[in-house]
Amino acid sequence: QVQLAESGGGLVQPGGSLRLSCAASGTIFSINAMGWYRQAPGKQRELVAALTGGSSTDYGDSVKGRFTISSDFAKRTVYLQMNSLKPEDTAVYLCHVRGLLVVDGQTKNEYWGQGTAVTVSS
Repeated sequence: QVQLAESGGGLVQPGGSLRLSCAASGTIFSINAMGWYRQAPGKQRELVAALTGGSSTDYGDSVKGRFTISSDFAKRTVYLQMNSLKPEDTAVYLCHVRGLLVVDGQTKNEYWGQGTAVTVSS
């Protein structure tokens, strides 16, 4: 069974920093992309940052210049360094993996983590 172990969320003051980690384990034949999305109460899920093929990055407009995604695909781990955090960054951050995985005995091409909560408040 595929698992995405997310960590690093918490409460931080505006202007502060956090680093999220997501480690994938289980039956994973290949990973094409790993990334982070977020969902705030009452809002749609949105892309925060994604890393494709180990080198191509994509960022949501609201986090460009403040957040940095990195990964160790060999360790099936992706990181999100979040700097200059703002109250509007408050959300549940979900790890996303795209590739060839086995979930409940079935082949899937993507999988979502449970999420880690980030709260930016003074």
